[in-house]
Amino acid sequence: MIASLFAAQACAPSECFAVPANIAFGICALLMIGAAIKVVTETNIVHAALYLVVVLAGVGVNYLILQAEFLAVTQFLVYIGAIIVLFLFGIMLTRAPMGRSDDLDNAKLRPAGIGAAVMLLVVLGGALLSSFGETHLVFSTANSTTALSDAVFNQYLIPFEVVSVMLLAALIGAIVLARRD
Repeated sequence: MIASLFAAQACAPSECFAVPANIAFGICALLMIGAAIKVVTETNIVHAALYLVVVLAGVGVNYLILQAEFLAVTQFLVYIGAIIVLFLFGIMLTRAPMGRSDDLDNAKLRPAGIGAAVMLLVVLGGALLSSFGETHLVFSTANSTTALSDAVFNQYLIPFEVVSVMLLAALIGAIVLARRD
């Protein structure tokens, strides 16, 4: 009788994957929400950048949950590996204060920021529900890396290169501002 309680039931791959994926997404979403709140409330700019690493890593984990491995690896390498290093170099090169800084917090504007965040949440939630209300995700085992790379390096090649040039310009600008000649 006990063995029958733990017997594996036959189910479609998308149904068997749904419960663990939802649990993993819930845990990841809670960590990302907490870290995102700390990014905007932290008074130490280096700690805020490190909390941003947690948020970006959570996005990469969500890509893994959605079985988009190429996007997950890109998220980890480009955003965590390059963008955060660029932020930290910018912080160090501009000689920003490394300790706690009380001028990073504006308590008078906090209620307006919370109101704007709630309004944005309602608008985005309404848009998602009206667009994808009863749609369910279907997890396929087909490899979409080829289609994604074709889209990035054919259709979106120029925006991809423009973003890389903008990041290079930001790094050069931080170096120029940091120089005391």
